Amino acid sequence: MARVLIVDDSPTETYAFQGMLEKHGHDVLTADNGADGVALARQELPDVVLMDIVMPGLNGFQATRQLTKGADTAHIPVIIVTTKDQETDRVWGKRQGASGYLVKPVTDDQLADVINAALAGKVAD
Repeated sequence: MARVLIVDDSPTETYAFQGMLEKHGHDVLTADNGADGVALARQELPDVVLMDIVMPGLNGFQATRQLTKGADTAHIPVIIVTTKDQETDRVWGKRQGASGYLVKPVTDDQLADVINAALAGKVAD
């Protein structure tokens, strides 16, 4: 299916998302902070990036902006997956170029739907 990069500083969340994605036949790459996620995305050019927001160093908003504004990575949809459920966070995420925004905990179906929408070039909420 697709190559999906998970950028999340929580090993538990990464493990859960990886299991969901692999169940649907996706190849998974992982990074545990924003800076490593940006570097890995530039190196590997995944089909989709799942981005946490609250991380040490480069946060998810900053990393999303770098990916969506970068000439080599602008074509990669970034889906924010976070515990931050305020409307201002959603708006700010979209302003950084995010294609979708999911609030944890995320179900298998929600994750599959937003990734399929992103791969089809549609903006999801």
